Amino acid sequence: MPYRSPAADILFSLRAVADFRGFVEQGLAGDLDWDAVSSIVGEAGRFATEEIAPLNRIGDLTGATYENGVVTTAPGFADVYRRWAEAGWNGVSAPAEFGGMGLPHLINVACTEIWNGASMAFALCPLLTEGAIGALKAHGSRELTDIYLPPMVSGRWSGTMNLTEPQAGSDLSAVRTRAERAEDGSYRLFGQKIFITYGEHDMAENIVHLVLARLPGAPAGTRALKSSSDSPILKRGKRSRSTSSTSSPAWASFVAQVLPPGPPPTTSTSRTAFMRRG
Repeated sequence: MPYRSPAADILFSLRAVADFRGFVEQGLAGDLDWDAVSSIVGEAGRFATEEIAPLNRIGDLTGATYENGVVTTAPGFADVYRRWAEAGWNGVSAPAEFGGMGLPHLINVACTEIWNGASMAFALCPLLTEGAIGALKAHGSRELTDIYLPPMVSGRWSGTMNLTEPQAGSDLSAVRTRAERAEDGSYRLFGQKIFITYGEHDMAENIVHLVLARLPGAPAGTRALKSSSDSPILKRGKRSRSTSSTSSPAWASFVAQVLPPGPPPTTSTSRTAFMRRG
């Protein structure tokens, strides 16, 4: 039975359960009105039903491929992602100053449910980008947000999170990747990250990787794993192939990189780094 997005049910939940209509009608969402909310969620449902859902079968049959160092997503993924991003869906709740719609997060929650219902393999890419955007907005310097957020919000660049290591799955206290400050003020990262969902693909122009690493002298356990507001930019990486699902590409990374100079963080924090491909 072909997938049909339950947009009407989601709108009912927003209205009757979350009382989001009351929230909007009280003027707590700026100029947004309920008709606009209905239109946005309805259009998300249409796009998911007509464009994204058919990718599920293609992804199962074909999957992502790796050849001569290049990862290629299943047929249709890159094209649908391009149209999805051009329609502005990557920035539903992202700040307007960086090109997003600036809508309440609850609308983005509804849209995310719709994308995942249509094809989780497809939806994982923007989900990870959303997380990277949030981390940058919360902890990145103004210089970093000005460089990275506009292309990430537009969907031209995607994002990942590099947490898992061979000995550290959900237990982040076991993370061993380290960041060491060099004499010129740059940082070098040493370690291995694995199972990085959408760590390499052909859907976006560039991929921004958030890499969790420890500084020398940092305390043991998760106390050391806090983000730093002066996060550096990681420019190059060595990649090897891995897979997380048939149609969602993943990669394993052996990290030994050089980062540009920046103010040193305190020894009690980890270093969150960003990688630009190319």
